[in-house]
Amino acid sequence: MLVKMKDWRKFFKGKKITQMGLGLLGRGVGDAEFLAKYGADLLVTDLKTEKELAPSLKKLKSYKLKALSYVLGEHRLKDFRHRPKPLGDGRGPDFILKAAGVPLDSLYMAEARKQGIPIEMDASLFFKLMPKDVTFIGVTGTRGKTTTAYLIYEILKTNNKKVFLAGNIKDTATLPFLEKVKAGDFVVAELDSWQLQGFGDAKLSPPISVFTTFLPDHMNYYKGDMNLYFKDKANIFKYQKKGDILIFGDSVVEAACHLGAQLPSSALIARAVDLPTDWKLKIIGEHNRYNAACALAVARALKIPDEISKEAIENFGGVPGRLEFIREIRDVRIYNDTCATTPDATMAALRALSSKQIILILGGSDKGLDMSKLVAEIPKYCKGVVLLPGTGTEKLISNSKFLISNQTPISNVKNLREAVKKTVAIAKRSDIILFSPALASFGMFKNEYDRGEQFNVVVKSLR
Repeated sequence: MLVKMKDWRKFFKGKKITQMGLGLLGRGVGDAEFLAKYGADLLVTDLKTEKELAPSLKKLKSYKLKALSYVLGEHRLKDFRHRPKPLGDGRGPDFILKAAGVPLDSLYMAEARKQGIPIEMDASLFFKLMPKDVTFIGVTGTRGKTTTAYLIYEILKTNNKKVFLAGNIKDTATLPFLEKVKAGDFVVAELDSWQLQGFGDAKLSPPISVFTTFLPDHMNYYKGDMNLYFKDKANIFKYQKKGDILIFGDSVVEAACHLGAQLPSSALIARAVDLPTDWKLKIIGEHNRYNAACALAVARALKIPDEISKEAIENFGGVPGRLEFIREIRDVRIYNDTCATTPDATMAALRALSSKQIILILGGSDKGLDMSKLVAEIPKYCKGVVLLPGTGTEKLISNSKFLISNQTPISNVKNLREAVKKTVAIAKRSDIILFSPALASFGMFKNEYDRGEQFNVVVKSLR
């Protein structure tokens, strides 16, 4: 289903659509508003209740959309199938718009497929409908995809290109970019493994693709199967055509070899050492030089001069919530790394700060990941650890190695405010307070962004 630009409005008009998932990140709201605005008969269904979704529903209410209805607190099979006559009109949804994170074994998706109802996702649907001469750059990876996508975006802007940042971006829905993009423009899309399911279903891959890293993550979703996780990630290159551009970070090659996965021999390999040593980055850590090298590989493939890339990369100040410097108080530096939802991400932060005077705020919900390497790293860098509550924290402290072999003082707290106050109370001059949870945010927070925002509010209120 490839639709020319002049037809995308007609494509949505009169379509009966079930949108599975509204959420609180803003993307579901943006897609729902866009679909209803362009004449779709839209039903939004979400397992969250009306109360839980109040911020998102309030935004949609302000648009005063008529062709929009809801089923909240549950999903119903009848919303994913055709209505048999004579009680119904024989017509079901023209397609399902599936949100990220819908379970692989969802009975609702199985029912839609059984009924022959197409399943779409926002980023891949945008890719199908966008103007022919738009350059689409997809970026994925367990870690580094956000920073790499932002760096590519900044390089293109510095090179005077009209560019949009889409995909897995907070508060930014992808479909509404159809109103803005024109032939000759660029779209840089950060794509997580769930969004890439949509590309897999459509048997499409971006013509320019970057795969930064592949590490254990989302094992609670993939039931401990790294091959399933890689299969979704691999959709970023699986359906590329001859002449398309594919860039792997070198760690992906090693991970794929370990899994026994085949990678295209035509791919370009990006390494941290590819970044000229005299380029001075504002974002710290070897992992960020690696991200910058991935972005530079895209720029070089697009024949953008290195001096343009150098200017953009050196001026880039980082992405909120990713080893973000918040403030200094009484000669103590405080960093917000809320988007570190895996032990590998927290280890990268510890190594980037490269200090033995770190007080680490850690903890959250279990994702089924091995924490043993992080446990071994903590004594090398941390003078103290403050643990937030959560299922992952419980699993961590039940590990005798964490309690016995770790000589770092450990404190348990009830909430984030108490954690910040505790770290500030024990911090001395030249210490670093690092909020890098290494676990998911479920339970105490709406998501990792909410977690980071709450942290910033507490830190900025310190006197």
